[in-house]
Amino acid sequence: MIFKIKTKGHKNVSSHHKSTFEITKDPEIGPTADCIIGVNMDNSMNDFSDDFKSKIANKNTKITVILSTENGYDEITGFGHENLTLSHPTDIVCRKSDYTCPRTLMINANKAACDLDEKLVDDLKNEKVMEVIIKV
Repeated sequence: MIFKIKTKGHKNVSSHHKSTFEITKDPEIGPTADCIIGVNMDNSMNDFSDDFKSKIANKNTKITVILSTENGYDEITGFGHENLTLSHPTDIVCRKSDYTCPRTLMINANKAACDLDEKLVDDLKNEKVMEVIIKV
């Protein structure tokens, strides 16, 4: 199953966070938001189908997030968990840790904001459009 989101970068994207990365519906981020890599996303977890949510709410489900911009590309893998409610209306967070909250899409991810492709991050700093593909 696949779910697609369009988002865009922001001049304050720094991509320095060591344990998470986030995309949000919010149009603005401050200079200290070092985990947020995309703003103005067109869909949220509230738009996931019930079947998609049930697959993610399983600790054995491998989740792949593909991020692509004009010049950059990255793939991040992690896992679902039964405690993932996938209910936050504006934010989607991927975590290297096993922490769960309504904003969490996946845990035990292999990358955080600081690990992302340099060309991808440069595009996001220059406010380019990013396609996000979530596969389960």
